Amino acid sequence: MTTRAFRGAILGFGHVAAAGHMPFWEERPDVEIVAIADSVASRREMFLRTRPEGRVYAAAEALLAAERLDFVDVCTPPSSHAACVEQALDAGLDVLCEKPLTISAADALRIAGKAEAAGRSVHVVHNWLEAPVCRKVSALLAEGAVGTVRSVAWDTSRTGVAAAVGADGGNWRMDPRVAGGGILLDHGWHAAYCVARWAGAAPTSLSARLEQRHVPSWPVEDTAWVDIRFGDVEGHIHLTWAALERSNTVSVIGDRGSIEVAGAEVMLHDSSGIRRWTCPPSLADGSHHPDWFAAVGRDFLNVLAGTAPGNLREAVLCALLMETARKSGASGGEWLPVEDISGSRSGNVGLEGSRLSRPV
Repeated sequence: MTTRAFRGAILGFGHVAAAGHMPFWEERPDVEIVAIADSVASRREMFLRTRPEGRVYAAAEALLAAERLDFVDVCTPPSSHAACVEQALDAGLDVLCEKPLTISAADALRIAGKAEAAGRSVHVVHNWLEAPVCRKVSALLAEGAVGTVRSVAWDTSRTGVAAAVGADGGNWRMDPRVAGGGILLDHGWHAAYCVARWAGAAPTSLSARLEQRHVPSWPVEDTAWVDIRFGDVEGHIHLTWAALERSNTVSVIGDRGSIEVAGAEVMLHDSSGIRRWTCPPSLADGSHHPDWFAAVGRDFLNVLAGTAPGNLREAVLCALLMETARKSGASGGEWLPVEDISGSRSGNVGLEGSRLSRPV
């Protein structure tokens, strides 16, 4: 007896889809990517070179109307995520979506409600949690290696904005109408779900500062500082595209020790001394991370099979954090409560007890 493969389609066949997602899907005997939609002809041609039997469309609407599918993999620029996800849900499909899920908290909350009503799953590519160094941090915290967590700090430093080619040939990451902002939403989304997961509590308030440090005339911020209070736990995020070198560092401090990440090395400091693990690659290496996506893809397939929960609650939380950070940055770093659009603290975001719920 054979098991029917999940039939999927990719919306947006740019760098992350071709180099980050497609290698995983091609290796899975239980998945068939039957079509893609992309407004750029060269990307449609690129897909057909590797999948001659596939079908291509210039618009998501045409693909969803014509194809018989189980899921879609949304890899379009951020400003179109909400529309693509909602169209897929309306078509009765499950959804895998690149980060950020949406560029507004209202869109994220609406999607959560629609997914719940439709009985469908929306899973977001939180792939940095699957990086070897982050998996090691998560494992050490699960073991109670540092005791009760008191603070989590994350630093992402880059020498410039990552390449991303839009339909007009320009870098869409530099267009706030498409990207939804600068480094805060781009790298900050990754930092937010990692810091929130390791803090182990719901955020209550935050303060943010946003700057155009490298090129003041840029239309988006290139540097951000975000301080978050998770009850008794402090979170600190620093992000910049104006650094002299690429790097990522992480620090988790507890009442019985600390974890430090520098490059590919993870160090645990506790009463017995210092222990080190090398967990390549460094978080600063590469950009598409197909190896990290593989773990996300397997999680999503388990969600489709009904054997694992999705991470939509975590994604909604990230949207709330990003929106509050933008508001705080616009007000000069004022501390603001992390609230959803109904005025409730983000710890519940209306999802507890549902099939979408997953502890942060």
